[in-house]
Amino acid sequence: MINNFVEELTWRGMIHTVMPGAEEHLMESMRSAYVGFDPTADSLHIGNLVPIMLLAHYQRCGHKPVALVGGATGMIGDPSGKSNERNLLDEKTLRHNQDAIKAQLAHFLDFESSDANAAELVNNYDWMKDISFLEFIRDVGKHITVNYMMAKDSVKNRISSDASEGMSFTEFTYQLVQGYDFLHLYKTSDCSIQMGGSDQWGNITTGTELIRRIAGGKGFAITCPLITKSDGSKFGKSEGGNVWLDANRTSPYKFYQYWLNSSDDDAEKYIKIFTFLNEDAINGLISEHKEAPHLRVLQKRLAEEITVMVHSKAELDNAIKASNILFGKSTSEDLKALNEKTFLDVFDGVPQTQIAESEIENGLDIIAALAEKGGFLKSNGEARRALKENSISVNKEKVKEGYSITSKDLINNKFVLLQRGKKNYFVLQIV
Repeated sequence: MINNFVEELTWRGMIHTVMPGAEEHLMESMRSAYVGFDPTADSLHIGNLVPIMLLAHYQRCGHKPVALVGGATGMIGDPSGKSNERNLLDEKTLRHNQDAIKAQLAHFLDFESSDANAAELVNNYDWMKDISFLEFIRDVGKHITVNYMMAKDSVKNRISSDASEGMSFTEFTYQLVQGYDFLHLYKTSDCSIQMGGSDQWGNITTGTELIRRIAGGKGFAITCPLITKSDGSKFGKSEGGNVWLDANRTSPYKFYQYWLNSSDDDAEKYIKIFTFLNEDAINGLISEHKEAPHLRVLQKRLAEEITVMVHSKAELDNAIKASNILFGKSTSEDLKALNEKTFLDVFDGVPQTQIAESEIENGLDIIAALAEKGGFLKSNGEARRALKENSISVNKEKVKEGYSITSKDLINNKFVLLQRGKKNYFVLQIV
């Protein structure tokens, strides 16, 4: 059964431009559409989530999604919005990155289905690597004029008098190479639609032009808006750089926190784009949120839905537990359940000091740990006063004067968390 894909995307705010005739084309029968992904890293990041969701909704509407890993185009660099060219990848690295990306896409797309609309992954390096330069300019280049290519915004912006640096011939040819991908998939896989961000419109329409001129066929373009944040900062970036889908690059805790910290306006927009919740469910959440914004219902549901999709329910539970360590009641057992990366992420920015393992072998007196050895408090006298006030905790549990820190207090065999009052933390790292 075919559902109206364009209609579904429209209420979610995920449509920027639809080529005339595309919606009717999609309602006639199952169609193949592709989106390109850059394989220059072995992980996608949340900036890739919009095109991933495009493909996921596409499959859910009964159509066949094709994810194209741009092994060839990734070597060149897309000029739109970029200022520098990319480094070339060797084939071994490219294949490793492709496998890693497919594993991430499998959280959203069904590659294993026996249905005709099973998702497919292709790499344009496979068909581009054997084409010679002379063949390409003879068979493809002659069909597109320089005037046509120069009229594209992605080219105009780079060669304008305001641009800080020019554009190489390599980058100039990018739209031809991407256009050829569309032509190739049209011929070999009956793929009649390409989707992407609104900045890709020029490249996609070059493909539809090649399909018309060389294959005598009809290709369609559908683009989505580029995601912006209400405060003007760049979506998909945190203070530490990209927010990755790989747990080793961005921990599930930090991933969860990124969405949890969305503004009210952004959360209302994101929950439509980055979840599969239906319109009634989302409208209900928005109403509930507006009645009590301080409860952050939208942000919590958004963070939960997307963390489960990208990671797992178990990782979501761990991320919530880790969040509660700072903001709720938790025990030393909760702390010791954190892996090292999550522990360091939770206490990112908290002062740390290193203490030799030999210091705790026979027990390190709490006063020495707080003052002389650790440096959390200024003096032994201050440490004693804080202990008398019952304001000192080791690994979230209150301690009194006379307490000794030993190996049994270690988190991940290397950390001890000291705390004074509710908000002052200090980490001892045992080396």
